[in-house]
Amino acid sequence: MPLARRLGLADAVFIGLGSMIGAGVFAAFAPAARAAGSGLLPALAVAALVAYCNATSSARLAALHPESGGTYVYGRARLGEFWGYIAGWGFVVGKTASCAAMTLTVVAYAAPGLGQPWRSLLAVGVIGLVTGVNYLGVHRSALATRVIVCITLLVLTLVAIFGLSGEHVSAWTPFRGGGVLEAAGLLFFAFAGYARLATLGEEVRDPARTIPRAIPIALGLTLVVYAVVAVVLLVTLGPDGIGASPDPLASAVPGLSTAVRAGAVVAALGSLLALVLGVSRTTLAMARDGHLPRFLTAVHPRFSVPHRAELAVGVVVAVLATTTDLRGAIGFSSFAVLGYYAVANAAALTLRRDEGAAPKVVAAGGLAGCAVLAFSLPVASVVSGCLVLGFGAAAYAVRRRGIAR
Repeated sequence: MPLARRLGLADAVFIGLGSMIGAGVFAAFAPAARAAGSGLLPALAVAALVAYCNATSSARLAALHPESGGTYVYGRARLGEFWGYIAGWGFVVGKTASCAAMTLTVVAYAAPGLGQPWRSLLAVGVIGLVTGVNYLGVHRSALATRVIVCITLLVLTLVAIFGLSGEHVSAWTPFRGGGVLEAAGLLFFAFAGYARLATLGEEVRDPARTIPRAIPIALGLTLVVYAVVAVVLLVTLGPDGIGASPDPLASAVPGLSTAVRAGAVVAALGSLLALVLGVSRTTLAMARDGHLPRFLTAVHPRFSVPHRAELAVGVVVAVLATTTDLRGAIGFSSFAVLGYYAVANAAALTLRRDEGAAPKVVAAGGLAGCAVLAFSLPVASVVSGCLVLGFGAAAYAVRRRGIAR
C-alpha cells in the first residue's frame, strides 16, 4: 500500500531544515576555525555547495529507485554490488562516528570543564540512555522534530542578537591556505541530514517538481543561519577564540550560556536518537544481505526493533566516545560520509535524460567536491578513514571468494 502524498513544498522545506539544523552547528565551528582562521565563511560556502550537489544527485536517484537504503541501493543498481556495499559500509561507519560526535557534544555542553574519567562515564551514560530509548521502540516523531528544530533556532537567534550587541574582538587571524578546504570538510558535518529530502518521493505531492525546489530552499536557509552564526562567533570570539573553546556558542554569549548549553544538549540528544535509529536500520539491511553478521538481523518479538543491531551500534559508539576527541570523530565521520556521497554522485552520472538526470556538471562537481574535501581533512581522519573503508572492501572480497567456492 503506497504512502499518502500529503506533503507540500513548505512541509518538505521544514523537514529539510529539521534534518540539517541540529547539533552539528554547536560542534563543527571550533575545529573548522582552528583549520581556516578567518576563512570560516568561504569554507562554509564550499561545504554548502558540495552538499547541494550531493542532495540533488540523491534526489534524482531516489525518484528512480524509491527503496529504503539510499546510496546502498543506488550504487548497487547503477554501478554494481560492490559500490552499493561500500556506500552502505561508509554510511554505517561514518554515521556511527557521528553518533560519537553527538555524544561528545552533549558532554561538552552539559558538563563543561568535567575531567576524566567522569567525561567518559557521562558519555557512556548518554549513549546507554539513547540506546535504551530506541530499544523500547520510542523515537523522534515528526512533532518532536519540529519542537527540537524550533528550540535550536530560538537558541541560535538569541546567540545572534546578544552576540552582535555585546563586546567584539578586533584581531582576526588571516586565511590559513589549504585550511579552508580542511574546514569545509569539517563543516560538511553540520549539513548532514539534507539527503532526508531525497527519501520523500512517496509522500510528497508532485515529487518531481517539489523535491528539486525544496532542496535549494532548505539548503539556502540553512546556509544563511550558519553564516549568521559564523559571523557572530567571529566578531565575538575571533577565530582563535572559537577554536580554543569546547562550547563556542555558549562562550560567545556568557550571559546566556546556561540557555545555550541546554539548547545544545536538546539538539544533540535529538540528533543522536535519530542517528542511532538510522544506523541500526542500515546495519539490519546489510546484515540481511549477508554483508554484516546475520545475528544482527534479529527483531525483538515485543518491541519490534532490531535490538541486536541497536545494542551493537551502542557499544561501538560508547567505545568511540571514550577513546577519541570531538575533532577526530567529526573528521572521520565526514570522510566516510563524503565517500558515501561520492558513490551517489557517480551513480547519478549514469542517469539518462529520460530518467530525470540533472545537468552532468552537478553530479561531476559533487563527485569532485567529495573527493577534494575528503582528502583535505586532517591526516589522522584520512588515514583512519582509508583503513576502515579498506577493511570493509577486504571483508567484501573475502565473502565473495567464499561464495564462489
